[in-house]
Amino acid sequence: MTLNFETEVDAVFSFDAQELAREVVSFTIEQEAFPYEAELNLTLTDNSGIQEINRIYRGLDQPTDVLSFPLLTYPDAGDFSGLEDSYGDNFNPDTGEIVLGDIVISTERVKEQAAQYGHSEKREYAFLIVHSMLHLFGYDHMEKDEADQMEAKQTEILEKMKIFRS
Repeated sequence: MTLNFETEVDAVFSFDAQELAREVVSFTIEQEAFPYEAELNLTLTDNSGIQEINRIYRGLDQPTDVLSFPLLTYPDAGDFSGLEDSYGDNFNPDTGEIVLGDIVISTERVKEQAAQYGHSEKREYAFLIVHSMLHLFGYDHMEKDEADQMEAKQTEILEKMKIFRS
């Protein structure tokens, strides 16, 4: 697995943000039984940086906590059949890994939301990565049944990693 990790801001956390990202991404890939070696990009920015991206790509001129930009679509969320046939161009020719997409996280929102929800910054950061990884695997939360499924998966993954709310 290749995680291209970029920081546009000084991310001061009590944990190693790059190492935790690598662990969470790898664990989520394993839990979802993704059948290919994967590559993705994760960028840490601030509220103004994510607001600009949100404005450009979603037409929403406001900061958000995380943005996911999947490069693949699936017949159903978590259904990885046929990716090799449909997305031959999405395999990195140098590594053979399939490129999943991009994740952008606001470090300011990580801190704000951790305080707001009363849990650690580590938990909030890990949650946002799991949430985005599930988006990269085709999950969504626009409909109640989709949201319930995604929430259950997020909780299961974080609990298995022993990253709890309190």
